[in-house]
Amino acid sequence: MTERQNILCISRYFKAEPFLIQAAKRGANVYLLTSAELLERPWPRASLADVFAVRTDADHTEILNTVAFLARSIRFDHIVGLDDFDVEIAAMLREHMRIGGMGDTTARHFRDKLAMRDKAREAGHPVPDFTDVFNDARVRAFTERVPGPWMLKPRSEASATGIRKIADTDTLWAELAALGDKRGQFLLEAFVPGDVFHVDALTENREVVYAAVHRCATPPFDVAHGGGIFITSTVPYGSEDEKQLLDFNAALLRSFGLVRGASHTEFIKSREDGRFYFLETSARVGGAHIAELCEATTGVNLWTEWANLEFDRGSPAYQPPARRHDYGAVMLSLARQADPDLSGYDDPEVVYRAPERHHAGLILSSPRHERINELTEQYAQRFMSDFFATLPISDKPSF
Repeated sequence: MTERQNILCISRYFKAEPFLIQAAKRGANVYLLTSAELLERPWPRASLADVFAVRTDADHTEILNTVAFLARSIRFDHIVGLDDFDVEIAAMLREHMRIGGMGDTTARHFRDKLAMRDKAREAGHPVPDFTDVFNDARVRAFTERVPGPWMLKPRSEASATGIRKIADTDTLWAELAALGDKRGQFLLEAFVPGDVFHVDALTENREVVYAAVHRCATPPFDVAHGGGIFITSTVPYGSEDEKQLLDFNAALLRSFGLVRGASHTEFIKSREDGRFYFLETSARVGGAHIAELCEATTGVNLWTEWANLEFDRGSPAYQPPARRHDYGAVMLSLARQADPDLSGYDDPEVVYRAPERHHAGLILSSPRHERINELTEQYAQRFMSDFFATLPISDKPSF
């Protein structure tokens, strides 16, 4: 009889329930390490061998000591970081405990925005011009070579958190001075006006076995900092944009050393030259209900398949799922209401309503691209009058 695998999953956000359920269905003992404040959330307890918690602000050392203590009685075969911030923690634990999987160096390419840009440029992939900000002369040379505006980005944050758009050198030097000792945690990048796309993929044995390409109606930075509705929708199948991004994404992930797992990678198509440039990547399932969008339009649940990849670990038994080729979109907005009433959005193409409080969110799915465009245009106007709210985004990253 084959001994059951012990999988330690780390998630300090409430998410990834399908991953936990599927890993248990496949016969693994699934252990969850989360934050103390999330212990009462409705985790799928029936699928979990046990749940452990650390303090919400626990540092890497505290987490390492906790897992090392647990390992005295549980032999962990695999460690999986389920959220962006947990990828580097899982890698650190694997290195320390000598467990197979992505280590610190590879994980840095999926967490550190400076490291991933260095790696992409080294591999010959187009990226917006950038520099680290350690050295004043280096920063000065960059601003003389690359005209503003520039983007000052934290190296290890997720989404648009902590990003500043800098118009001139006086503002830049003031921002760098205000960062103090945290300055080295940032990078400076040329601002490239354009449309943001993302490719959500599954990789097995260094080859992409599933990928879906979507385009954001408005760049996420503009939504986060200027207000508005986040909309991302399927790029037409067989289009030149889809072909280029599928090839770009596959080549990028190979050069970054991803062996297996889920990834969410963002690109920008420059309005100036029409080329695609790499923005950032991550070794996890994308947020903002992108997993639900992929399932609604292709029939593939990214969380479930990631669990299958982790369980099979290169075995010939893993077969990528068959997929559909429908079109869809996610629409998300902060809402004035705690529990916004979405019942009036009752077209048959509405297949999912987001459950989060103070958020209005829908997923649309249709065999017709034109129908998705028609509905997102109509619904965006209604969202603005029915629900839309805005809050100032924090410019202070969570170090």
